Amino acid sequence: MTNPETALSVNLNAVAFLRNRRDVGWPSVLEIGRLALSAGASGLTVHPRPDERHIKRSDLAPLKALVAEFENAEFNIEGYPDSNFLDLALEYKPHQVTFVPDDPSQSTSDHGWDIESNANLLSNALRQVRENGSRSALFIEADPTAPIAAWEVGADRVELYTGPYGASHSDPSQAMKELDKLAETGQVAATIGLNLTRSRPPLGVNAGHDLTADNLPALKSAIPHLAEVSIGHGLTAHALSSGYGQAVKDFITALK
Repeated sequence: MTNPETALSVNLNAVAFLRNRRDVGWPSVLEIGRLALSAGASGLTVHPRPDERHIKRSDLAPLKALVAEFENAEFNIEGYPDSNFLDLALEYKPHQVTFVPDDPSQSTSDHGWDIESNANLLSNALRQVRENGSRSALFIEADPTAPIAAWEVGADRVELYTGPYGASHSDPSQAMKELDKLAETGQVAATIGLNLTRSRPPLGVNAGHDLTADNLPALKSAIPHLAEVSIGHGLTAHALSSGYGQAVKDFITALK
Protein backbone atom coordinates (compact mmCIF):
# COMPACT_ATOMS: atom_id res chain seq x y z
CA MET A 1 0.00 0.00 0.00
CA THR A 2 1.32 3.44 -0.93
CA ASN A 3 1.76 5.86 1.95
CA PRO A 4 -0.50 8.92 1.81
CA GLU A 5 1.14 12.12 0.59
CA THR A 6 2.39 14.49 3.26
CA ALA A 7 1.66 18.16 2.65
CA LEU A 8 4.50 20.69 2.90
CA SER A 9 3.42 24.00 4.43
CA VAL A 10 6.16 26.60 4.10
CA ASN A 11 6.58 28.75 7.17
CA LEU A 12 7.43 32.33 6.14
CA ASN A 13 8.52 33.65 9.55
CA ALA A 14 12.24 33.49 8.75
CA VAL A 15 11.73 35.39 5.51
CA ALA A 16 9.68 38.05 7.31
CA PHE A 17 12.31 38.33 10.04
CA LEU A 18 14.98 39.02 7.43
CA ARG A 19 12.74 41.60 5.71
CA ASN A 20 12.15 43.42 8.97
CA ARG A 21 15.89 43.97 9.58
CA ARG A 22 15.73 46.84 7.08
CA ASP A 23 12.96 49.27 6.23
CA VAL A 24 13.11 48.51 2.50
CA GLY A 25 10.37 45.92 2.05
CA TRP A 26 12.49 43.08 0.72
CA PRO A 27 12.80 40.20 0.64
CA SER A 28 9.08 40.25 -0.07
CA VAL A 29 7.14 37.73 1.99
CA LEU A 30 4.48 37.71 -0.71
CA GLU A 31 6.95 36.99 -3.51
CA ILE A 32 8.66 34.21 -1.56
CA GLY A 33 5.26 32.75 -0.73
CA ARG A 34 4.42 32.72 -4.44
CA LEU A 35 7.74 31.03 -5.22
CA ALA A 36 6.99 28.34 -2.65
CA LEU A 37 3.49 27.64 -3.91
CA SER A 38 4.59 27.70 -7.56
CA ALA A 39 7.28 25.14 -6.72
CA GLY A 40 4.68 22.76 -5.31
CA ALA A 41 4.24 23.65 -1.64
CA SER A 42 0.81 22.69 -0.31
CA GLY A 43 0.37 25.82 1.73
CA LEU A 44 1.85 28.66 3.76
CA THR A 45 2.24 29.02 7.54
CA VAL A 46 2.65 32.24 9.50
CA HIS A 47 2.94 33.10 13.19
CA PRO A 48 1.88 36.73 13.76
CA ARG A 49 3.40 37.50 17.16
CA PRO A 50 2.23 40.51 19.19
CA ASP A 51 5.52 42.40 18.63
CA GLU A 52 5.39 41.74 14.84
CA ARG A 53 9.09 40.88 14.84
CA HIS A 54 8.55 38.79 11.71
CA ILE A 55 5.05 38.35 10.29
CA LYS A 56 3.00 41.55 10.53
CA ARG A 57 -0.76 41.78 10.73
CA SER A 58 -0.64 43.64 7.40
CA ASP A 59 0.84 40.50 5.80
CA LEU A 60 -2.20 38.35 6.52
CA ALA A 61 -4.71 39.64 3.97
CA PRO A 62 -2.35 39.56 0.95
CA LEU A 63 -1.03 36.12 1.95
CA LYS A 64 -4.54 34.74 2.29
CA ALA A 65 -5.37 36.13 -1.15
CA LEU A 66 -2.19 34.60 -2.58
CA VAL A 67 -3.02 31.14 -1.21
CA ALA A 68 -6.48 31.41 -2.77
CA GLU A 69 -4.85 31.69 -6.22
CA PHE A 70 -3.51 28.11 -5.92
CA GLU A 71 -5.96 25.25 -6.10
CA ASN A 72 -6.12 23.19 -2.90
CA ALA A 73 -3.42 25.27 -1.17
CA GLU A 74 -3.97 26.00 2.51
CA PHE A 75 -3.27 28.94 4.79
CA ASN A 76 -2.19 28.07 8.34
CA ILE A 77 -1.98 30.66 11.11
CA GLU A 78 -0.32 29.69 14.40
CA GLY A 79 -0.11 31.42 17.73
CA TYR A 80 -0.99 31.51 21.41
CA PRO A 81 -4.79 31.58 21.89
CA ASP A 82 -5.19 34.87 23.71
CA SER A 83 -7.99 37.22 22.70
CA ASN A 84 -5.84 39.16 20.21
CA PHE A 85 -4.73 36.04 18.35
CA LEU A 86 -8.23 34.58 18.36
CA ASP A 87 -9.53 37.81 16.85
CA LEU A 88 -7.02 37.39 13.99
CA ALA A 89 -7.88 33.73 13.49
CA LEU A 90 -11.59 34.46 13.39
CA GLU A 91 -11.15 37.45 11.08
CA TYR A 92 -8.94 35.75 8.50
CA LYS A 93 -10.52 32.30 8.80
CA PRO A 94 -7.51 30.27 7.61
CA HIS A 95 -7.83 26.64 6.58
CA GLN A 96 -5.99 25.68 9.77
CA VAL A 97 -5.31 27.35 13.11
CA THR A 98 -2.44 25.87 15.13
CA PHE A 99 -2.30 26.75 18.82
CA VAL A 100 1.19 26.91 20.34
CA PRO A 101 2.00 27.53 24.03
CA ASP A 102 4.45 30.34 23.35
CA ASP A 103 5.23 33.16 25.70
CA PRO A 104 5.40 36.36 23.61
CA SER A 105 9.11 36.72 24.46
CA GLN A 106 10.10 33.34 23.03
CA SER A 107 12.19 33.34 19.86
CA THR A 108 10.43 30.22 18.56
CA SER A 109 8.11 27.44 19.67
CA ASP A 110 10.19 25.12 21.83
CA HIS A 111 7.75 22.92 23.76
CA GLY A 112 4.32 21.41 23.48
CA TRP A 113 1.15 22.11 25.44
CA ASP A 114 0.43 20.90 28.94
CA ILE A 115 -3.10 20.26 27.78
CA GLU A 116 -4.58 19.19 31.10
CA SER A 117 -3.48 22.41 32.83
CA ASN A 118 -4.82 24.52 29.95
CA ALA A 119 -7.95 22.54 29.14
CA ASN A 120 -10.41 25.40 29.61
CA LEU A 121 -8.36 27.85 27.55
CA LEU A 122 -7.86 25.35 24.74
CA SER A 123 -11.35 23.89 24.59
CA ASN A 124 -12.84 27.38 24.32
CA ALA A 125 -10.36 28.45 21.62
CA LEU A 126 -10.80 25.23 19.65
CA ARG A 127 -14.57 25.58 19.76
CA GLN A 128 -14.40 29.12 18.41
CA VAL A 129 -12.22 28.30 15.41
CA ARG A 130 -14.21 25.14 14.67
CA GLU A 131 -17.47 27.09 14.62
CA ASN A 132 -15.75 29.65 12.36
CA GLY A 133 -14.92 26.97 9.80
CA SER A 134 -11.18 26.41 10.43
CA ARG A 135 -9.46 23.12 11.16
CA SER A 136 -7.53 23.16 14.43
CA ALA A 137 -4.22 21.70 15.62
CA LEU A 138 -2.43 21.62 18.97
CA PHE A 139 1.36 21.68 19.28
CA ILE A 140 2.38 18.71 21.46
CA GLU A 141 5.45 16.90 22.77
CA ALA A 142 6.36 13.36 21.72
CA ASP A 143 4.24 11.86 24.49
CA PRO A 144 1.65 9.13 23.81
CA THR A 145 -0.75 10.63 26.37
CA ALA A 146 -0.86 14.01 24.59
CA PRO A 147 -2.96 13.00 21.53
CA ILE A 148 -5.69 11.62 23.80
CA ALA A 149 -5.75 14.88 25.76
CA ALA A 150 -5.85 16.86 22.50
CA TRP A 151 -8.79 14.82 21.25
CA GLU A 152 -10.66 15.31 24.51
CA VAL A 153 -10.44 19.12 24.33
CA GLY A 154 -11.65 19.09 20.72
CA ALA A 155 -8.58 19.35 18.44
CA ASP A 156 -8.79 18.13 14.85
CA ARG A 157 -5.04 17.50 14.63
CA VAL A 158 -1.89 17.51 16.67
CA GLU A 159 1.43 18.94 15.53
CA LEU A 160 4.34 16.93 16.87
CA TYR A 161 7.20 19.07 18.20
CA THR A 162 10.24 17.63 16.43
CA GLY A 163 12.87 19.93 17.97
CA PRO A 164 14.67 17.22 20.01
CA TYR A 165 14.80 15.00 16.92
CA GLY A 166 16.23 17.80 14.79
CA ALA A 167 18.75 18.72 17.50
CA SER A 168 20.18 15.19 17.53
CA HIS A 169 21.48 15.44 13.96
CA SER A 170 25.05 14.59 15.04
CA ASP A 171 24.03 11.72 17.33
CA PRO A 172 22.35 8.89 15.36
CA SER A 173 21.58 6.89 18.49
CA GLN A 174 19.78 9.80 20.13
CA ALA A 175 18.01 10.64 16.88
CA MET A 176 16.61 7.10 16.77
CA LYS A 177 15.36 7.39 20.35
CA GLU A 178 13.60 10.67 19.54
CA LEU A 179 12.19 9.19 16.35
CA ASP A 180 10.79 6.21 18.25
CA LYS A 181 9.00 8.56 20.66
CA LEU A 182 7.54 10.55 17.78
CA ALA A 183 6.43 7.38 16.03
CA GLU A 184 4.72 6.04 19.16
CA THR A 185 2.90 9.34 19.70
CA GLY A 186 1.91 9.49 16.03
CA GLN A 187 0.55 5.95 16.16
CA VAL A 188 -1.59 6.74 19.21
CA ALA A 189 -2.95 9.81 17.42
CA ALA A 190 -3.77 7.82 14.30
CA THR A 191 -5.92 5.33 16.18
CA ILE A 192 -7.80 7.69 18.51
CA GLY A 193 -10.67 8.46 16.17
CA LEU A 194 -11.13 4.77 15.49
CA ASN A 195 -10.92 3.60 19.08
CA LEU A 196 -12.88 6.29 20.90
CA THR A 197 -15.72 7.35 18.64
CA ARG A 198 -16.75 7.57 15.01
CA SER A 199 -18.68 10.79 15.53
CA ARG A 200 -15.56 12.78 14.55
CA PRO A 201 -12.88 12.13 11.93
CA PRO A 202 -9.66 10.49 13.21
CA LEU A 203 -7.09 12.81 14.75
CA GLY A 204 -4.70 14.08 12.10
CA VAL A 205 -0.94 14.25 12.66
CA ASN A 206 1.26 17.20 11.64
CA ALA A 207 4.89 17.82 12.59
CA GLY A 208 7.28 20.72 12.73
CA HIS A 209 10.49 22.25 14.12
CA ASP A 210 14.08 21.84 12.94
CA LEU A 211 13.12 19.54 10.09
CA THR A 212 15.49 19.33 7.12
CA ALA A 213 15.73 17.56 3.80
CA ASP A 214 18.12 15.14 5.52
CA ASN A 215 15.97 14.13 8.48
CA LEU A 216 12.55 14.19 6.80
CA PRO A 217 12.76 10.76 5.09
CA ALA A 218 13.24 8.93 8.40
CA LEU A 219 10.38 10.88 9.99
CA LYS A 220 8.05 10.07 7.11
CA SER A 221 9.07 6.41 7.29
CA ALA A 222 8.37 6.33 11.04
CA ILE A 223 5.01 8.13 10.68
CA PRO A 224 3.71 7.14 7.21
CA HIS A 225 0.30 8.71 7.87
CA LEU A 226 1.86 12.14 8.53
CA ALA A 227 -0.61 14.68 7.14
CA GLU A 228 1.54 17.82 7.06
CA VAL A 229 4.91 19.25 7.98
CA SER A 230 5.40 22.96 8.58
CA ILE A 231 8.97 24.07 7.84
CA GLY A 232 10.55 27.51 7.84
CA HIS A 233 14.07 27.85 9.24
CA GLY A 234 15.49 24.66 7.73
CA LEU A 235 13.97 25.32 4.34
CA THR A 236 15.12 28.93 4.29
CA ALA A 237 18.67 27.90 5.25
CA HIS A 238 18.61 25.27 2.47
CA ALA A 239 17.42 27.95 0.04
CA LEU A 240 20.50 30.10 0.65
CA SER A 241 22.52 27.64 -1.41
CA SER A 242 19.90 26.15 -3.72
CA GLY A 243 17.36 28.93 -4.29
CA TYR A 244 13.90 29.02 -2.73
CA GLY A 245 11.99 27.20 -5.43
CA GLN A 246 14.55 24.40 -5.57
CA ALA A 247 14.57 24.15 -1.78
CA VAL A 248 10.81 23.55 -1.79
CA LYS A 249 11.24 20.84 -4.43
CA ASP A 250 14.03 19.21 -2.43
CA PHE A 251 11.86 19.06 0.68
CA ILE A 252 8.93 17.63 -1.27
CA THR A 253 11.26 14.96 -2.64
CA ALA A 254 12.47 14.19 0.88
CA LEU A 255 8.87 13.59 1.95
CA LYS A 256 8.44 10.96 -0.76
